[in-house]
Amino acid sequence: MTEWTNWSGLETAHPRRVVEPADTAAIIAEVERARAERTTLKMVGTGHSFTAISAPEHTMLTPGGRRGIVAVDREAMTVTAHAGTPLSVLNSELERLGLSLHNMGDIDQQTLAGATSTGTHGSGGHAAGLAAQLAGLELVTGTGEVLRASADENPDVFAVARVGLGALGVLTTLTFQVEPLFVLEAHEQPMSWDAALEGFDQMSAESHHVDMYWFPHTDRVLLKRNDRLDVDLDEAEPLPRWRAALDDDLLSNRLFGALCAVGNAVPAAVPLINRVSSRALGARTYSDVPHRVFTTERRVVFREMEYAVPRAAGLSALREARAVLDASGLGVGFPVEVRTAPADDIALSTASGRDSLYVAFHVHRDAEHREYFALMEQVMRAHDGRPHWGKVHTRTAADLAPAYPRFEEFLAVRDRLDPDRVFANPYLRRVLGE
Repeated sequence: MTEWTNWSGLETAHPRRVVEPADTAAIIAEVERARAERTTLKMVGTGHSFTAISAPEHTMLTPGGRRGIVAVDREAMTVTAHAGTPLSVLNSELERLGLSLHNMGDIDQQTLAGATSTGTHGSGGHAAGLAAQLAGLELVTGTGEVLRASADENPDVFAVARVGLGALGVLTTLTFQVEPLFVLEAHEQPMSWDAALEGFDQMSAESHHVDMYWFPHTDRVLLKRNDRLDVDLDEAEPLPRWRAALDDDLLSNRLFGALCAVGNAVPAAVPLINRVSSRALGARTYSDVPHRVFTTERRVVFREMEYAVPRAAGLSALREARAVLDASGLGVGFPVEVRTAPADDIALSTASGRDSLYVAFHVHRDAEHREYFALMEQVMRAHDGRPHWGKVHTRTAADLAPAYPRFEEFLAVRDRLDPDRVFANPYLRRVLGE
């Protein structure tokens, strides 16, 4: 029996059929078959969501070789790519064309469909989410129709389908707004908790992109500020190979993975390990093309929950989360990540209609996560938080609907595009209803 497992190993499924459609016509045929048989299908990506959002119940479609850029419009500054293209491939091809996305998260292993559909985002900028950088999309609906959507064509679908959760159709192509390739400078520095939080708002206002990592059980924070440089590409100053190998390979992956294993075996050692880890990485400044600054290689497998809270309440929520964790007696070995996002206009985006601050909680894949995540989820919910669709949470349609003013708008489009729930699975039934 075929088994589907996500990257973190937290979710598994056993589809009855596995199909690699060669083209859009083959996807249509599979949708029509599922609809006639009253079964379901899901197109899977790399499984990088921590939830079962893409877990197939009956038929599992795989993107296969349908990847890469299919059209470039330099006048409109858009690029269209197959939806099954990994972000890493898109970034490389854009660089070759002298182009770049405006913003991106720190992982580039997801497919474009998976990343946009779950609300993957970076920090800062004029658009943090990948979905907010979409200019258009094409999908096969639950009735077998090929539908294109943009601000001008089927705008009601475009308003919701950019973060569609895989509930509206099988995405075939995505069109991104792009920019000329530019140089991004990263400045990373350790700081104290107090200094980082006191200066966070000012630093976020002064820099294009700001990330903050707090090491639980310590007063130590690693702050990352990324700023555009008005220089030619050949003036970029990337990290020397030895420094990248030391910091990003040895310390951030190999040594960190070993320390996580020690912490899992001896939980009492976690605070000491965090103090060591928080001081292992020093300040550094370098510049490069955007995707080599934004993204990092993650070889230590983890599980994650992330919440978006209103920007004005964000630091208060973070302070409360620390207080609750400190009082819990739990040992948490992974840093807590903090980012910001400007408001966007996508119905189920976590930043829909409001500037947001994201707080992400992680544990090693072999560590118990449920008690820690439950405590942090209570704090985030108390601050009107919205959970990342692709990361662990316990929310249901009943309590998600009040968190999203446009929830019913999304459901109405779903009823129209997938009336027979061809794309449903247990996760979608939980967060959207039947």
